[in-house]
Amino acid sequence: MFLAIKEIKREKLRYGLIILMIFLVSYLIFMLSSLAVGLASENTQAIKSWNTQEVVLNKNANVSMNQSTLTKTDLKKADIGSNEALVGENAVVAKHKKRPSVSSQFLGVKKSQFIYKNLELVSGKKATKNNEVTVDQDFKVKGYKIGDKLELNGSKKKYKIVGFVKNAKINIAPIIYGSMTTWKKLRQGMPDVQASAIISRTNGYKYNHGNAKTYPVKQFIQKLPGHTAQNMTFELMIGFLFVISLIIIAVFLYILTMQKMHNFAVMRAQGIPSKTLVGATISQSIILVAVGVILGLIVMWITAMLLPAAVPMSFTPSIMIIGSVGMLLTGIIGSLIPIRSILKVDPAKAIGE
Repeated sequence: MFLAIKEIKREKLRYGLIILMIFLVSYLIFMLSSLAVGLASENTQAIKSWNTQEVVLNKNANVSMNQSTLTKTDLKKADIGSNEALVGENAVVAKHKKRPSVSSQFLGVKKSQFIYKNLELVSGKKATKNNEVTVDQDFKVKGYKIGDKLELNGSKKKYKIVGFVKNAKINIAPIIYGSMTTWKKLRQGMPDVQASAIISRTNGYKYNHGNAKTYPVKQFIQKLPGHTAQNMTFELMIGFLFVISLIIIAVFLYILTMQKMHNFAVMRAQGIPSKTLVGATISQSIILVAVGVILGLIVMWITAMLLPAAVPMSFTPSIMIIGSVGMLLTGIIGSLIPIRSILKVDPAKAIGE
């Protein structure tokens, strides 16, 4: 460690450039990870806020709640207890003369069931009448206020915003919570339809009758439009960044090791064991990566503070820990590559040169 620190102090510019490269890579890893988690969260915010375990849908809906319809016949034998709730989903465009239009998901819920009861309000109150709605706080960011009246899908009937709710997004779209009666009106031409899904927070809940089929929440989330492809894309990019950082560290340390081979030979001739030189190289790598990662964390934290709420970013402690540990492991692996050259150095030959 002593040798590593002393050399870094002596060659500030050289090692400063390496730290800069590590900082940029780590910052990019933190940024992409935060965006990936943020976007994934917007896909599943509502589902997780309901503590969903099982979802009952129409078996012909391709595991999509928006395409699912459950009729009276399908729900005839359904056991709807305190841990189950009927939900009606319909894609809508919310309009207001003085506000921007918002592509949303209207969710019809029943006041007697747990989804309605557990809504986490940011301000206002829960909708109690058919002409009232409670909306995601994203509407508030876009300038909407309590008392504003919305037009849904161009209908003449208007719905009054009475409250804003937290964690109310699905399929990256803000949710508008209203009554099941309103949902049925929006779902025109299907008078026999009672709901889109049964949401259960009981693990192992099963209901298969008529066209109704039960799916575990994991399968339901994987089938959300774009969810799996989006996560795989981010994971692939982050994986490549770790590989790039490994190559950068390995190449720089290998070049530096080759340049210092004569010094290593002298130290070996003086009786300094190989393990001391190897330890110095590994310590040097850890110090460089640690400084670069700490700088990346600080700048990323500032970035997260400055970015507007509209940007779907979630810089969580788990991202900090996993990203930092991943970079440190990458640095250690990268430092092992030039070790073979250090162990093979011939003191007599190097001094002779």
